[in-house]
Amino acid sequence: MLIRDLTADHVYLACGRTDMRKSIDGLAALVLSKFQLDSYQPALFLFYGRRKDRIK
Repeated sequence: MLIRDLTADHVYLACGRTDMRKSIDGLAALVLSKFQLDSYQPALFLFYGRRKDRIK
């Protein structure tokens, strides 16, 4: 999927492996607990799995 009109102020890439079985709620909790960031801010959070061929 291509993102054409990105209106995010910041783009965050989570380094390290992320369990790709997590839902959007689990990833939002990860943003809050691990990175101490507000998941409701106008930002794009990117997570990748073990093989680094999928981004969520």
